[in-house]
Order: sequence, then C-alpha cells, then structure tokens
Amino acid sequence: MASIADEPGKASAARERYWGSAANQRNIRRRHWADRRLQLYGIAAIGIAIVLLGVLVVSLVATGHTAFVQTEIRFEVTVAESDIDVADPFKGNYRKVVRDGFARLVDRELSRPEEKALFEMLSAGAQYILRDHVVDDPDLIGRTFEVALPLADPMDQFHKGEIPRDIPQEQRRVSDLQIQFYDQFLAEGRIAAPFNWGLFFNADSRFPELAGLAGALVGSFYALLICFLISFPVGIAAAIYLEEFAPKNRWSDLIEININNLAAVPSVVFGLLGLAVFIQFFGLPRSAPLVGGMVLSLMTLPTIIIATRAALKAVPPSIRQAALGIGASKHQVVMHHVLPLAMPGILTGTIIGLAQALGETAPLLLIGMNAFITSVPGGITEAATALPTQIFIWADSPERGFVARTSAAILVLIGFLVLMNAIAVFLRQRFERRW
Repeated sequence: MASIADEPGKASAARERYWGSAANQRNIRRRHWADRRLQLYGIAAIGIAIVLLGVLVVSLVATGHTAFVQTEIRFEVTVAESDIDVADPFKGNYRKVVRDGFARLVDRELSRPEEKALFEMLSAGAQYILRDHVVDDPDLIGRTFEVALPLADPMDQFHKGEIPRDIPQEQRRVSDLQIQFYDQFLAEGRIAAPFNWGLFFNADSRFPELAGLAGALVGSFYALLICFLISFPVGIAAAIYLEEFAPKNRWSDLIEININNLAAVPSVVFGLLGLAVFIQFFGLPRSAPLVGGMVLSLMTLPTIIIATRAALKAVPPSIRQAALGIGASKHQVVMHHVLPLAMPGILTGTIIGLAQALGETAPLLLIGMNAFITSVPGGITEAATALPTQIFIWADSPERGFVARTSAAILVLIGFLVLMNAIAVFLRQRFERRW
C-alpha cells in the first residue's frame, strides 16, 4: 500500500524535474522568442506600410501644393461703351480692354516684340474672366476699376520657383524681357498668389492656370448618386432574400458563389459590359453620369450584398426566435427586428463600396467619361468627367502646370475617400450594438 501511495509523489517529482530541466527551459525560451519574432514581423509590416504611405502623401503634397495657389496680377481696366455691347454685355472686345489696361503698366512705348512678350505674360483666358465680371455686374460698363487676372502658366511656374531664372534663356519658357517686366510688377506690389478657389469652382480648361475640378466633382456626385439609388435597395433586397428566405439548395449556393466571384472581377470587365449593354445595345448617351453610375452600381452590388449578409448573420438568433415566439410573421421579424439591428453594418458596407466606386477609373474610361468638358454638367444625361478620369486626363497633358494639378486632384480624391471611410467607421461605432 505504501508503494501505491508513493506513486503520485513520484509523478509530481518527475514533472518538477521535467519543467525545471535545461531542455524544457530552452524549449520555453524558443517558443517565447517565436512569439516575439511574430510580433516584430507584424510591427515591421505596419511600419513599412506607414512609411510607404507617408512617402506617397509627402510626394503628392510636395508636387501638388503649388496648385492650391494661383499667381495673379492686379491692374486697372477701362470698360468703355465703345468696346462693349451695352444691350448684351456678353458681346464685346474684352481682349482689347485687357491689353490696353495691361499695357498702361509700362510707362513707355513698346516695340512689337516687347508688346508680344508682355501680353504673353497674361493668361489667354483673362479676357473671359473680365467678361464674366461685366456680365455679372453690367454697371461696370463705362467705368475704370481694378481687376486681378491670372498670369500664364510659365509666369505662374516662374513665380512659384519651378522655373529658375539663373539658367540660359534658351532653356526656360520665360524670356529675359518678361523677367524684367515681372520684377517691375513685383516691386510695385501688383503680383500675388492667393488661394486658388478656381481649382474647385472652375471646369476643365486647356490652360493649366484656369483648369479646375468643378465638372469632375459634379460628375462624380451624379455618378455616385445613381450608383447609390440602384445598388443600395437592390443589394439589400437580394441579401435579405438570400439570407432569410431563400431555400438552402444548389441553386442558392450557385448564386452565392457567383456573387463572391463578382466581387473579385476586374473593374475593366464591368466597363466593357457597360459599353456593350448600356451604350451600344440600349443607346444611352456616352460620357453621361447616368451610364457611369449604372456601371459603378454593377461593381458595388456584390460588395453591398456580402456586407449586408454579414450584418444580418451578426444579429443573434435569439432576436428572431423571440419575435417568432410572440406571433410575428417572418416578414415582420426581418423588417421590424433584424434589419434595423443590422443597419449600421449595412451602411458601413455601403459607404465602403461607394468609396471604392469613387476611385474607379477603368470602367469610366471605357464608357467615355474622359472627354474634354469645359462646363459643369447640368444633369445625369449630359457629358461629364469624374475625379479619377480627370486625374487621368491631366496626367496625360504635356504642360508643366498640369503636373501640380494632377497631384492636387489626387489629394482631393484621397480626401474624399478618407472622409467616406471615416463616416463608415463613425456609423459603426455610433450605432453598432454588441451582443
């Protein structure tokens, strides 16, 4: 009997010898080091991602910050009644008015080459800006007043330091004579670089100093509005049927597999589908936000369906059972209990899907939303561009001024994406219930 009683004590002593042995201590240290190594790998991966993201943002800011200011020159112009049609101020020789006022800044007779160099300093669109001022306020006709008009892109780049003055004249787009005029106007305090509101309120232009994102912003808004109106109700209805009502058989499994596969289909395929079906078959207008929104809705539907099904699954079965237990129908259970509780997750998935659609370029290029549009679209059927396609257009332009505007447009697009994702995070944290 004593030998049997000693067995637990011997086993305990053996375990103590094992756990205290050098081999076991080495094994424990090896496992702890493996855990720390895995944590270090994760920290290193996060650090690399943050560094790369920082490099991207810093490079965009360094390249695009100059586009948020625009070099202007202030001088007086005289809008004489002999130059402008009083009955219709839209008609008039505004080019002569601008040139006469600009030439008065130089107190001497100018030769033909000097006049040419002087007038090339002003933006080619300066006369249209003055025309818009007079059209908005016809009382300016017959008066002398001061205006601030943009300088041409080479002078704008020179003022911002993008074009150095200490290189030979043959290697820069600004002549020595123009630099002399520039130094004179700068000393007189006529040249300034205020915030470039035109970047947000002007439509596209062939002149970098006049080009803006207004048309692209409105086009993206219309396209996302159409995308939301189609994908949100259809996606929620499809997810509710598949998750709550559809029988579990091979057909529903096939549909589920295809929805998951559609979420991974390249966006260019949806663009080809929209081109073939919406434009060529149905004859819808090319380059219209209506078609762009319909194509983007096809891309967004799988994301919304998957996110909605996940949100519906997250609702505890006890909610359904309690509602059924007090006599509610299946429809009432879903609409009055399950769907309201799942709505935060649904909204989060929808916003993330729309944010993805906002940044898509390939499908919009295929349906023609990369046309040169110089006016803001007035409806969903008018020709328009979008933010990603506007970036593509500017990136393909040879003028140096569009380099900065391309980076600035990318920053604006990133800002919208960050805002939409922040709203999604806020909605989830604000309304999500934890079970």
